[in-house]
Formats: sequence, C-alpha cells, structure tokens
Amino acid sequence: METPTPAGPLAGLKVLEMGQLIAGPFAAKTLGDFGAEVIKIEPPGVGDPLRNWRLLKNGTSVWWQVQSRNKRSVALDLRNAEAQDFLRKLAAEADVIVENFRPGALEGWNLDPAQLLEANPRLIVLRISGYGQTGPYRDRPGFGVVGEAMGGLRHLTAEPGRVPVRVGVSIGDTLAALHGVIGILLALHERERSGRGQVVDVALYEAVFNCMESLLPEYSAFGAVRGPGGSALPGIAPSNAYLCRDGYALVAGNGDSIYKRLMATIGRDDLGNDPALADNAGRVQRVDEIDAAIGAWTASRSVDEVLKALDAASVPAGRIYTIADIAADPHYAARGMLQQLKLASGDVLTVPGIVPKLSRTPGGHRRNAPDLGQDTDAVMRELGLSEEQIAGLRSRGVIKGERT
Repeated sequence: METPTPAGPLAGLKVLEMGQLIAGPFAAKTLGDFGAEVIKIEPPGVGDPLRNWRLLKNGTSVWWQVQSRNKRSVALDLRNAEAQDFLRKLAAEADVIVENFRPGALEGWNLDPAQLLEANPRLIVLRISGYGQTGPYRDRPGFGVVGEAMGGLRHLTAEPGRVPVRVGVSIGDTLAALHGVIGILLALHERERSGRGQVVDVALYEAVFNCMESLLPEYSAFGAVRGPGGSALPGIAPSNAYLCRDGYALVAGNGDSIYKRLMATIGRDDLGNDPALADNAGRVQRVDEIDAAIGAWTASRSVDEVLKALDAASVPAGRIYTIADIAADPHYAARGMLQQLKLASGDVLTVPGIVPKLSRTPGGHRRNAPDLGQDTDAVMRELGLSEEQIAGLRSRGVIKGERT
C-alpha cells in the first residue's frame, strides 16, 4: 500500500482567489483543501465581509476559519492602477483565477480575462455570477437565494399551500462553487492536451437548475408543474418524515422489496402483499394510506426504537440531526469529519473535515485561515519586489500587511 501524500493531488497548482463571501471562496477553499496554493486578494482595511459574519470568536467569524483555511491573504486595493499591475503579475504566474463579482467588475479594474489569457495562455478563469456572463439578465445583482428561486428549488421547499422557505444554508452558492470546481478540473484536464486555458462561466441559477432532476422533462412531456411536497418526496412512495414519541424519523421505503420488508416490520402485510402496491406507480396512487399506516406505527415508538427495528429489516431510515447530534456522532468522528484546529489564541475549534476522501493523495488542513494581509509582503518578495518597493506601495495605500 502506498503512503498517502500530505501535499494533496493539486500540489503545485497556483490559484488566485478574487472572490468574496461564499461561492468563489468556497470553490477556492475546495482546491486549497487538496493541495493548491491559494492566494486570496482582499480589499485593505476591511477584507472579505465573511470575516465578520455570524458568530465571532476573538473578533473573527468562526466560519472564516473553515472558508479560508489553506489560503494566504494579500490585501490589495484593486481600484489603484499600481495594484492592478501587481495583480497582473500574479495572474501571469497563476494556473487559476477564481472570481465571483458581477459581470464587468474585472473589466472595470482593467483586468479583462481576455487580456489576462493573452498574457498567460494557460490561465483558467472561473467566473461565478448570479446569471452568467451573457444573456439579458447578466448585469443584474444575483445572490445565492435568488439563484435558488430562479433555479426552481425555492418553489419546492415548502409544505403544500404554505409560503416557500429557504434551505437553511446558502445551498445556491455552494452548488455554484462545486460546479465551478468541476469546470476548473475539466479545463485543467483539457489543458494537458491543448496547452491552453479558458474561461469557466458558472451562473448561480444554472447550478441549482442542474440539480432539479426531472422537473423540465415532466413539464415538457406532460405539462406537469411539480409543487412543494413538504417532507415527502413527490412521486416516490413511501419516503417521508414520520412523527415518533420523541421526534421524527425519516423512512425511505420506496424500493419494491424494501417496501415489503417495511410493511412486514410494521405489521401491515396486507399492504405489503397487495398486488396494486407492488411497484412505485401503484404506491404513489395510495401514498396517503401508506403514510398513515407507517405514521400509526411510529407514533407509539421512540425514534431509537423505530430506527432499530427498521435497521434490522434493512429499511433505510434515519433521525433528523441537529449540529449537536453531528458533533456527538461516532461515525462522523471515525470518518475524520470532526477536525480539531488550534487558533492563534490557543483556543481549539472543531471544523468540518475534508470531502471527498482520496485513498492515496488525500486533502488536508495545512494552515489556518489568515489574518487580513498577513502574506502580502511575502508574496511581493516572491514576485521579486524589493523592500523599498514594498514599503512604497504600503505608504501609498496600495497594499496592507504586516511587515514580515
């Protein structure tokens, strides 16, 4: 067996992150987790707004410690011509640029990707935006929640007849980020043949829409507009959340043989052996009856009792986890998904582990999230700037960073 390589499969890949908040930084974080060298460009003085989002510890968001691990920070005012020149020097040596500004922002800073590609033909530029770089909506401001709505997800996330609700996390941004990573890896693979880079254009709404399964073909073929299904999976039966004595259990008994085992477990062989319910099409027609039977069985039992019985019958089921459940779960721990990191203050923080898991070249946590501009001077020296040049840039407000 080969020894895992701590550096990760993307070691040697140089990534320039120009994004803020969620989508772009999540994409760059994913690349950094697997060994890429990520230089994050932040505006002097304030940095990425995520530094101050949600709950703060010692003045910095704990979310920041996850989103910006394995990155270096360079504080650079891109409104300044000298800063733009410095960025172009970084881009000339980079493999990948990640940005998630509104279309036209880079061009407004004299950093048109076409010109960057002309100077560095191997460069790959990931552009994440609300609506993409083309089309009639390209100039509209677009956040993840808007992409979730336009992509079709928000319409489905509700109880029937109730107001649509948002997924509890920024899933639109994350889906766009992951599609962006896929695009980068595809472009890197193609570059091995052609020697040329390209632009990867990801729209938030398209990333969501890409995950909407059969919505469009069902509408095209039948004029069917799928509505919100609450906790159920419309058109698939039985699959729902069922009330127990002390909470809810999720039960997915929608496979034909699984359904028969489920009905036997709850004492309803009459439903399990009914020829009309032998396949999903028949079960969908009588889903209310089936759900009522399962609900009657779970109502008198605890979640643990329900899960134990269904596990014994090889019926997929699970509890609805809170973060407290996740933090205490032995399977999460065994899979390395609860990682401990020590902050500069000495405090210990538990953060999510690395996904996906590679057997030979796994990802890893190589460095904590940076302070604003902490790597500015070091990166400048790597580009060949003298101490006098660095001091001059700092004195003119072009850069910010600790003298190192």
